[in-house]
Amino acid sequence: MSSGPNIALDQWRALVAVVDAGGYAQAAEALHKSQSAVTYAVQKIEALLGVKAFEIEGRKAVLTPTGRMLHRRAQALLAAAGDLEEAARTLSAGWEAEIGLAVEVLFPGDLLLDCLAQFGAESPRTRIELIESVLGGTPEALLTGQADLAVTPQIPPGFLGTSLQRMRLLAVAHPAHALHRLGRELDYADLAAHRHVTVRGTGARRDRRSETVEVEQRWTVSHMATSIAAVRAGYGFAWLPEARIAGELARGELKALPLRGAEERFVELYLVLADPEFAGPGVRRLAEILRAAVARADA
Repeated sequence: MSSGPNIALDQWRALVAVVDAGGYAQAAEALHKSQSAVTYAVQKIEALLGVKAFEIEGRKAVLTPTGRMLHRRAQALLAAAGDLEEAARTLSAGWEAEIGLAVEVLFPGDLLLDCLAQFGAESPRTRIELIESVLGGTPEALLTGQADLAVTPQIPPGFLGTSLQRMRLLAVAHPAHALHRLGRELDYADLAAHRHVTVRGTGARRDRRSETVEVEQRWTVSHMATSIAAVRAGYGFAWLPEARIAGELARGELKALPLRGAEERFVELYLVLADPEFAGPGVRRLAEILRAAVARADA
């Protein structure tokens, strides 16, 4: 039984370069090697595996069906090796120069800023790229590699997360809104006759199932602050995170709607590290700060 791979990364790199550059001569130029060295590397792969990666058509080398499979898998292998080297460099260099943090807008803004301030005091040279996202936008930031760390209501396939906070959402409107003036418990038919203010998801693909209630009138805005301002001004109703509107509720600017047994909803937020195995010390420390801050706030 073989003790390990017999083909070096440089040989796979040569095969990929021949395909991507369009020929042996171009690949040799791109790799800063002689054409004979590139040719030998590809021939070595073919000899060791007992396959033909290329066939000659006229004066051009064309991939065989086996060669197409080798090219595709070699690209993935080289990408994984590059990721591994980058992760190792990050860990050996100390705290990261930049961290991508994607946070669902339901998460309390003041609490987030306090966490960032604490992290900034501990690691002032680490830049934070904050992605404030809605619905599908947070998982998308993980899937596209924009986020090293995320606070998200949805854990995308291939990732693991831990529960961070359970957010309470209230159906609210201005105290003088027509829905409150009905003076009784409300049902969905009552809501359908009035304007619903909702926040647009920041993912590339909008999920219509995320709409909380079917209504004839709807304003879809881009920011949570706009939604709160619109409802506070009496232009409609919305489900809003209680933690984000605590001040408005206390001042009487917003009031929970008396829905029949459904005036509140709950959303679970999860803390997700994009790559737990190779997460740098900065990502791990920021995750610790977020967990500790939520624990204090919920105590």
